[in-house]
Amino acid sequence: MFQEDMFLKSRRYWDCEVFRMKKKILIRAFLGSLIGIVINYLITIVISAVVGDGTFYPCVPSFTERYGNELTAVIVQTILSAFLGGGFSMASLIWEKDDWSLLKQTGVYFAIITVLMMTVAYTCEWMEHSLRGVLTYFGIFFGIFVVIWIIRYMSWKIRISKIKEKLIKNGQ
Repeated sequence: MFQEDMFLKSRRYWDCEVFRMKKKILIRAFLGSLIGIVINYLITIVISAVVGDGTFYPCVPSFTERYGNELTAVIVQTILSAFLGGGFSMASLIWEKDDWSLLKQTGVYFAIITVLMMTVAYTCEWMEHSLRGVLTYFGIFFGIFVVIWIIRYMSWKIRISKIKEKLIKNGQ
């Protein structure tokens, strides 16, 4: 086979892989954006129910005041929630980088989602705009991240041990 033919085959394979990756990223971004919007509205429903005065609170009152009316504030918050959900979803592709260590995957993923979450939370005024407010919100976010990470880690360890047991059982 000629070298040019091999190069063309290699180039076509690479183009196909790049296309698949772009498609995967776009699908994740779209679905993550929808999930972000759904989670945002579920949270506002729960908060409104907890307040219990029969009023729906779609966003923080100070956020509504900043934009002059509730409709604009809700639109901005919805866009930011879609951005947040899409960002989380696209960042999850990091867990598919098999050539990275778990520490590197965790660090990069945490850095990306922290920047996303803190930026959106600060913009939407989900946290108090003070050092104490930012640190408190970050602490809660970090705590939730650690709990979810440990649960996921333990579930993967259990899955891997079951796979090992089956391999040992089938190998003998």
